[in-house]
Amino acid sequence: MEKELRLDKLLSDSGLWSRKEAKQLLKQGRVQVDGTVERAPERKVHPETVQVTVDGQPVGWSEFHYIMMNKPAGVLTATEDRRQKTVLDLLPPEYGKLFPVGRLDKDTEGLLLLTDDGALAHRLLSPRYHVDKVYLAEIDGETDEADAEAFEAGMTLEDGTRCLPAGLKSLGRGRCLVTLREGKFHQVKRMLAQRGKPVLHLKRLSMGEVRLDKALKPGEFRPLTALELQNLKK
Repeated sequence: MEKELRLDKLLSDSGLWSRKEAKQLLKQGRVQVDGTVERAPERKVHPETVQVTVDGQPVGWSEFHYIMMNKPAGVLTATEDRRQKTVLDLLPPEYGKLFPVGRLDKDTEGLLLLTDDGALAHRLLSPRYHVDKVYLAEIDGETDEADAEAFEAGMTLEDGTRCLPAGLKSLGRGRCLVTLREGKFHQVKRMLAQRGKPVLHLKRLSMGEVRLDKALKPGEFRPLTALELQNLKK
């Protein structure tokens, strides 16, 4: 059964405008429904059976939302916390139902995906789907071939936690790339610490084929492109 939406919500669901900006577009007469100018934000439409345009350009609509954020250090990867700022606090109110796909430690930066598509989030996080996650680590020391072999073999941490085989590539000068296909608690830090190379700074660069947009400053975000979403769903 098709779902009716308010026009201002449909516009904000596109990820291009906030709810407030959508109301302004309607007030300015820049929105058309099936070729007719519409100014009422409360007007309800079936998004799959009408054509909505802004300044003559069709507006895409999706049941779900997919956001890329460059997570800054010092912010919790959580939906809410009474004492500390979370990644959802960095988003406008209309994104209040999103949740992060996996976790980044409070002091870890970089690519974080947020969505309300639970099925896709499950596939991205499940080790059985082998979605690689690549991290840039700054460490105290230099990794060597023995470290790379230990990662590739699958490590068992001191508390008995077993890790799937992972990738480790030295970049020299106390930097390395770590590739995981799972996301256990503090995994990158614990694996490198066990090899005697404690992590000084950590940043996630990619998840699957989706790479952090270099134009996003820490704390900034944008909707995924159609190609990025297609790559994730593969």
